[in-house]
Amino acid sequence: MLYYTFNTFLKEKFNERVQKITLDAGLTCPNRDGTKGRGGCIYCDARGSGTGAHHDLPDIAAQARSAAAFLSRRYKAKKFIPYFQSFCNTYAPLETLKPLYDAAVSLPGAVGLSVATRPDCLCPEVLELLSSYTDRFMVWLELGMQTADDGTLKLINRGHTHEEFLKGYYLAGNYPLLICLHVIIGLPGENSAHVHSTAREVARLGPAGIKIHSLYIHRGTALEQWFRQGRFEPMQQETFVGLACDFLELIPSKTVVQRLTGDPRAAELVAPRWALRKQETLQLIEKELIKRNSRQGKKYLKSRSLE
Repeated sequence: MLYYTFNTFLKEKFNERVQKITLDAGLTCPNRDGTKGRGGCIYCDARGSGTGAHHDLPDIAAQARSAAAFLSRRYKAKKFIPYFQSFCNTYAPLETLKPLYDAAVSLPGAVGLSVATRPDCLCPEVLELLSSYTDRFMVWLELGMQTADDGTLKLINRGHTHEEFLKGYYLAGNYPLLICLHVIIGLPGENSAHVHSTAREVARLGPAGIKIHSLYIHRGTALEQWFRQGRFEPMQQETFVGLACDFLELIPSKTVVQRLTGDPRAAELVAPRWALRKQETLQLIEKELIKRNSRQGKKYLKSRSLE
């Protein structure tokens, strides 16, 4: 096995195909509403890097049923993990969040719950709420780390430092939740040393899962303005493939790889166009690992021994 895919993990746990269902709760973010900042991260669009489904179908239970019906037809899936993707899905009062989570897990066939948020949008009360579902469901908490470099975090208008990320991560670690970290390869100003440093930090923290995103430019973002002004040039596919392989080599083999590239909407993508060729990128990553005679975790033990 070249790397530990999410599909493999889920089949081990449930003995059949399990599909994630993307939901949009219509929430917001402290980096947009003025609490931390305005406009959000430079790569985040008006949909909060989500589907925008809340605009057309605000009812979460209806969103989930509609998506499940489609995935059942396409993949013959019978089990699902509702996933709150857009914006920050712990950034609201408990009386707002609980009905949303309850509606999601009420979906027939639901075996889990996944909630994406920022590390600075966590508190014991919300973590206790999420933990209350773990006796019946597999609960994932997805935290945006993006990079371990404070200079980059400031440049991309992230609104928190790595130390603040760690505070949220360690707080969440006190609860029976599966934590998945999000990182981005190709951020402005970053090179291979930055990516390797972030990978080693992920390895040190030891989350249950990881999502590795390629940076792409959506319309209506600050990053699009940078691109139009000549201030930013997106990474080439070959470079991304090499760095993604480096990242995999440095993290533990038991870390579940939930994502290994970006997944932009074609109509809103500015650049790079190769970001639309997801399967091609995944195949190139596999070919590169085979060429290296490598796999996820190959350099993990070596890097640990040097600490």
